[in-house]
Amino acid sequence: MDHVVVVGAGLAGVRSIEALRAQGYAGRITLIGQERHRPYDRPPLSKAVLLGETDSTVVDSDLDALDVRLCLGTAAKGLRDGVVETTEGEVDYDGLVIATGATPIRLRGEGRQHVLRTIDDAIALRERLVSGARVAVIGGGWIGAEVATAAARAGCAVTVIEAGETPLAAALGPDVGGRTIPWYAEAGVELRLGAIVGTVDPGGVTLMSGARVEADVVVTGVGVRPAVEWLKGSGVELDDGVLVDEHLKTTLPGVVAVGDCANWWSRRFRRRLRVEHWDTALGAPDTAAATLLGEEAVYDPVPYFWSEQFGRMVQFAGHPSGGRQGPAVRPLWRGDPRTDAKWTVCWLTREDRLTALLTVDRPRDVVQGRRIIEGGRRLDLVKLADPAVSLRDCIMA
Repeated sequence: MDHVVVVGAGLAGVRSIEALRAQGYAGRITLIGQERHRPYDRPPLSKAVLLGETDSTVVDSDLDALDVRLCLGTAAKGLRDGVVETTEGEVDYDGLVIATGATPIRLRGEGRQHVLRTIDDAIALRERLVSGARVAVIGGGWIGAEVATAAARAGCAVTVIEAGETPLAAALGPDVGGRTIPWYAEAGVELRLGAIVGTVDPGGVTLMSGARVEADVVVTGVGVRPAVEWLKGSGVELDDGVLVDEHLKTTLPGVVAVGDCANWWSRRFRRRLRVEHWDTALGAPDTAAATLLGEEAVYDPVPYFWSEQFGRMVQFAGHPSGGRQGPAVRPLWRGDPRTDAKWTVCWLTREDRLTALLTVDRPRDVVQGRRIIEGGRRLDLVKLADPAVSLRDCIMA
């Protein structure tokens, strides 16, 4: 294999290059990125960048030392056997890493709507978050909550519009998501639940009910779609992203996929997962590189992510499906969210094995919980319900 092409210059793409070099690949590497910026991290965009703490999140990687041909401002347009078609011409390859990430969903309407995916998005939005500005955030998920946090801290009058019955209902279920509702009022943010947006208009948002939310700034945070349109007709199988196996192989020889666009098979959870979080972009490239180099490597992590919202550190690990440990059937609370500032909720299988947990300002729980999920150990539920007992001390002998 003489030439590896990496399409997508985000963290997953850069980490793929680092992994290839670390595993001994000495051939040519070309990195193709649609943006003109050098590769950068995305998690700080909704945190440090929006809050004005930094203007740069460039990934700390020496691409010159890695001997990479960098093609920025170049978009992939198509793929055929051994050739990536780009806006700047064709690029031949022997091995290919697909790391094109995802693009934000936009809603109907003629009004300006901000999204938060790129450094340019973040800086443009930050300029509009001035004291007294009326800000409508569409979507009460992870990004919506983080944008609302930054806007409220900037002195804006913030309204969050959420179609579900609670924030984070789709991700965590209404019972757990409902525990975050008081956070909005504490931050001075108006929360409208069960509110479906009809259109984004000049001067605000019109709901399906006909009601209006007047706004100077509208931010749409209702999710993303995998950026895989360029792969249609290529022979790479697509379904909610690029379908890959546990080795991150696609349906084309010599082609792997990583990051937000990869829909991989998890042995652990016995289902496909497409996880749009930093930890996936960081960890998957080691497996992808090994696979390209002909080694037998399996990607089967316990997914992890975090969110900073309304002065709280919220962390999640695992998957509530339960997988090979059996279906998750019930949550168990460590601490009472109605009275305790710090709490954890654990999802358990019928065999009392941990399959997922969400923590609020309890970092030790998520570190220990992730290891417990990896090990598949049974837990003592009486001890587990006591937040004063560490999770590792709940493991049954």
